[in-house]
Amino acid sequence: MQKQIAKDLLSIGAVFFRPNEPFTWASGIKSPVYCDNRLTLTAPAVRSDVENGLASLIREHYPEAEVLMGTSTAGIAHAAITAHLLGLPMGYVRSGAKDHGRQNQIEGRLEKDQKVVVVEDLISTGGSVIEVVNVLREAGADVLGIASIFTYGMQKGLDRLAQAGVRNISLTNFDVIASVAAEEGYIQPADVQRLIAFRNNPSDESWITGGKK
Repeated sequence: MQKQIAKDLLSIGAVFFRPNEPFTWASGIKSPVYCDNRLTLTAPAVRSDVENGLASLIREHYPEAEVLMGTSTAGIAHAAITAHLLGLPMGYVRSGAKDHGRQNQIEGRLEKDQKVVVVEDLISTGGSVIEVVNVLREAGADVLGIASIFTYGMQKGLDRLAQAGVRNISLTNFDVIASVAAEEGYIQPADVQRLIAFRNNPSDESWITGGKK
C-alpha cells in the first residue's frame, strides 16, 4: 500500500520533488519537496485509493474507533469519506473556537469518553495535529491515535508525537516516496540521499549540494 499511495501522490503532483530548485518555506527553510494532498480530492482514482487505504488502516490499527475527527481544513473531506466507508460518525476540529453562535471549536457530536481517531492529510513537525488531539482530550474524548496520508518522519515531529502520547499511522512516508520517485524517473537515484538528508535535518542546507561546499 505504501508504494501504491506514493505512486498515486507523485502521479498527480500532490508530492512534487525539485531538489535542484528548492522551494522556500515560510520559515525560510529551503525544501526539495512540495506537498498538497488536497489534489487527491480532484483525482477520483487516487482519491479512492487514499480513502479505502485510510479505512483499511483504521480497521486494522484502531478497531475500537467510534468517531472520526478531521483536522481543519485539509483533513475534513478525508474524514468524511472514510467515515462513510466505515459507517462511522465524523466531525472536525476548527483551528480556533467560533466567535459567534455556540462558539464551537469541535463541530459534530462528540460524547465524553468516545473513542476517536484523528484524520490528517500531512504530518511534518506535528504541531497542528497535536493541538487537535489536545482539544479533543480536553473535551473528554479518548483519542486512539491519528490516521494520516503522508508523514515526513522528521525527528521533531516524532518527538512531539511521543511526548503527547499519541500514535500516528500513515499510508506512506517520505522515504518510500523518495525511493519510488527515483524508480519512476521523477528524480535521479543519486538525489534520494540528498532528500533523506533534508528530512533528517531541514535546517542544514548542505543537502542542496550533496554535502559539497
